[in-house]
Amino acid sequence: MNEHESEFNSPQAEGFVNSKPGNDEADNAEPQIEEPEIEEPDSEEPDVSDNKTARVRMELYDWLQCVVTAIICGVLIFVLAGRTIGVDGRSMLKTLQHNDRVVISNLFYTPGNGDIVVFQSPSEQFAFPLVKRVIAIAGQTVSIDFDTGSVFIDGVMIDEPYISSMTTNRHDFHEPVTVPGGYVFVMGDNRGSSTDSRDNVVGLVDTRYILGKVLFILIPGMDESGERDWSRFGATD
Repeated sequence: MNEHESEFNSPQAEGFVNSKPGNDEADNAEPQIEEPEIEEPDSEEPDVSDNKTARVRMELYDWLQCVVTAIICGVLIFVLAGRTIGVDGRSMLKTLQHNDRVVISNLFYTPGNGDIVVFQSPSEQFAFPLVKRVIAIAGQTVSIDFDTGSVFIDGVMIDEPYISSMTTNRHDFHEPVTVPGGYVFVMGDNRGSSTDSRDNVVGLVDTRYILGKVLFILIPGMDESGERDWSRFGATD
């Protein structure tokens, strides 16, 4: 074996052992593991005052919706179903007072016992509508004991907690009176100061002249001291 051959086969021959420098270090190096980044929670607490402001705004918005809805419904009721009219006189005391502003409706209305109605009298003596209470309807018979002030319908005395004075004035009434079809018998609650079906000037009321039933008092009239009693606002029943 010659000298050149031994140098070629030697494991330490230059260029063979070190032909890939750094490979041992790469093989022995530990693999690098990339750890995911963990986001730290936001340490800032929510602003409580902002939440309260938002709740207040929502509540105000809800109230505003309710108010607007109520106004729209009220307008529709007045336009489609009702109207307002002023009470003139004191024949309906104590239920209605002079200058009360009431809401009436004639929508799908059929007169009934105890209803307060507004009607236009055909008599030229009354240039304005009258407000009275329906005492008897078609087919019923009215009789009145003017000594006791009691009113009877078909022989049965009716309870009248709404009157301010007893029915002791006869006017032109001749009992008994049976109400014909299409008519009603009316009287004011202030029996001592009311021109009504007891008087021939008014007589039995043709239902075609009824403008509507009184639903409620919208604006109470002023009393003698010039004050309005707002506790009277609302239904008349």
